Parts: sequence; C-alpha cells; structure tokens
Amino acid sequence: MRFPPATQLGDFKAVGREYEPTGRPVEVRCHDFKDKDLGHAIPYGVLDIKANEGMVSVGVTNDTSAFAVNSIRAWWQHLGQKRYPKATCLTITADGGGSNSSRTRLWKTELQKLANELALPIRVCHFPPGTSKWNKIEHRLFSYVSLNWRGKPLETLQVIIDLIGATTTSTGLKVYARLDPGEYEKGIKVTDAELAAVNIERDPFHPDWNYTIHPISKDPLIIS
Repeated sequence: MRFPPATQLGDFKAVGREYEPTGRPVEVRCHDFKDKDLGHAIPYGVLDIKANEGMVSVGVTNDTSAFAVNSIRAWWQHLGQKRYPKATCLTITADGGGSNSSRTRLWKTELQKLANELALPIRVCHFPPGTSKWNKIEHRLFSYVSLNWRGKPLETLQVIIDLIGATTTSTGLKVYARLDPGEYEKGIKVTDAELAAVNIERDPFHPDWNYTIHPISKDPLIIS
C-alpha cells in the first residue's frame, strides 16, 4: 500500500536524468514553491502480488484513511472482483504508518464499511515500524513508476496518470492509474463507540499489527 508523499504539480525540476534531443532541454522553475492553482497529486498504490498487477489512485485533496480505503475499493471494483470471483477473504499487507496506520481509528472504521459492502472479511497485516522497505510494493511497483517518470516535470494530473499507467517491466508488470477527485477531509474524529462497533478479530501474534475485520450483516436476525 501507499506511495511516496504528495507530489507538487508544475514545471518543477524532477529527480533523475532523462535523454532529450540536443538543444531542446526542458525548462523548469528555479524554485519548487507550491503552485496554489495547480495543487498537488497524492498517489496511493495497490499491488496484486500474484497477478503482478498494480493500480494507483491519484487523489487531489488529502492523504486520509478514507482515501486509502477508497483506493482499495476501486481496485476491487475494477480489477479484483473479476480476477477473484470466488474470494472468501481479502488480505492486505500495509505499512505501519500514514493513512493506513495500524494506530489510526479511521482506517479501521473505513475498512469496516468496505467489509460490509463486499460481504468479505478483510485481513490486515502491518509491517512493523522501520521495516516498510521490505514491502513488496516498494520493489515491484513504486520503484518502476519512479524510474518511468524520472527527469520528467510532473506538470499536470494527466501527465502523472499517463506516466504511471505506462509503467511496465520485463517480468510483465501491468499498472493502471485513475484519478480520484473526491474531497477527503482531514481531522475526522472517530469516537470510542464507533471504534467499539468495528467487528475486529485480533491475532494472538502482535494483535495491534495483525487482525481481521469481519463484515456486519445489515439483515436483522429473525428468531421464530
């Protein structure tokens, strides 16, 4: 899960080098102050390890838990449910911090909503602090996206989406990119009662990092 931090949009200097025809250098700004009109892009990635297939949602407001879970929802709607129609559980490996932090209440309540929608339990395994570098998404998706857009000014959202979607590897990686124009508000508070309503089953091994959120049926139990 997740991606590098929010990326400023505009004709700013990009990290890395890229060959260009002689005498046609790409002109960029001297300073990388945020352009209020262009804003920023927030990529959030989902990697299907088995299929070697990734999807990156590009948000435009804030990197929140609601945005993270909606990115997972989009992956399932567009790719996951067709590939795994007989799935009985959705397993997620995620970093320990950021919008999908193991300590974030909103992450768990949003996952509960998703579990209810899919009628599937969602198992989450967080990487311990300081170990996210071993997350396969870093080496099998993000690194290749970074190589593909090296040296290219990320001037618009469409440029970012096109560069992400054009990322491939010799081992057959496919990447899909989509714009998420949703408004994701920062600072949403989750009450103790809302958190207690999450149908969570914690593992015996490091229960803060490993747990399953089971769907809650909307149909009332009828006893005759």
